[in-house]
Amino acid sequence: MSSNHHTDPWQGLNGADSVAAKLQFIHQVMTGHMPHITRIAVALHDSDTDYLRTFVYSSQEESPLTRYRAKLADCASLAEIAASGLPRVVNDLRIFNRHGEEHEHTQAIYDAGLRSSYTLPMQWDGHFFGFVFFNGDEKDVFSERVLTELDVVAHLITLLVYNERTNVRVLLATIKSALDLTHSKDPETGGHLERMSRYSQLIAQTIAPNHNLDDQYIEHILLFSPLHDLGKLAIPDSILLKQGPLDESELAVMRTHSEEGRKLIEKLLKNYGLSGVTHVDILHNIALHHHEAWDGSGYPDRLVGQSIPLEARIVAVADVFDALTSRRPYKEAWSNTEAFNKLREMAGVKLDTECVDALVSNAAQIEEIQRLFKENPYG
Repeated sequence: MSSNHHTDPWQGLNGADSVAAKLQFIHQVMTGHMPHITRIAVALHDSDTDYLRTFVYSSQEESPLTRYRAKLADCASLAEIAASGLPRVVNDLRIFNRHGEEHEHTQAIYDAGLRSSYTLPMQWDGHFFGFVFFNGDEKDVFSERVLTELDVVAHLITLLVYNERTNVRVLLATIKSALDLTHSKDPETGGHLERMSRYSQLIAQTIAPNHNLDDQYIEHILLFSPLHDLGKLAIPDSILLKQGPLDESELAVMRTHSEEGRKLIEKLLKNYGLSGVTHVDILHNIALHHHEAWDGSGYPDRLVGQSIPLEARIVAVADVFDALTSRRPYKEAWSNTEAFNKLREMAGVKLDTECVDALVSNAAQIEEIQRLFKENPYG
């Protein structure tokens, strides 16, 4: 066959629009000569909380592990891989079942019929941020030849995941520095953003099975929820910093912050060439609709009930809860129990009952988030 007919199997990669689609494409290309590698998965690590969480996967069957999170410290062999920075081959997963030494995730993978694994830590600039897993449906799939090729594929996947997250981080960093410049303006602190984004993630994780939300959705809720009040950058100090209640005309200006937030996001995405950031609709909905109310009394569009985008309903609950449990110049912090009672009161009127129940049912994890992201007295 003459060389000009040779097609590049990797050509389609640019056409895939999300990390998940790219991963599935890579898997497809590999399947031709490595048919026994039936699953590729990526998990991300949050160094602030030590949680490892499932992110994207490509699998011939339903993946045995989605919407799963565990502390890295509790997964002995993974913690070892992360610490050493070296990949690990297990050509027969039965060894873990024999010793009973591993976590339920290993059991889930074994029960799904996977028999061997190759795990690589994802690192960038010496910074560990997650794992790539390759699984085979037979033992002894990972020969030297296969491993050599998989190392290249794993680096490609690391790059794709890192790139997607860097795009989002550039966006977040830009916005955060804009918020920091005006930080003198707004009593809401960095701790608030860290906490409310973790509360939002917790709610999304809890209701995920009912709405068939995937790990990517949950991940983007975590990433985008801190930007809910971005539009406050457009509100004059005289209103934003006013001590005491706002009058009607001031309230009207204050309420424009959701529409202003949406416009700012459009501008940032355009100016920074970040059209490649996926799930941007989630970001739009959070900025624009986090002040809608379940009974239709909210703003800007007076949406009612289920017509409010789910991500906006999630963020609304997280935001109200953190406001109640934080000190403000005009009020003391409420206890979690008092705040839970207030949320229950607002459920079905202002807030989505399902999202309220999801948060309230995770009291221990809420306390853990509050311990990790405490306010200092200066905000």
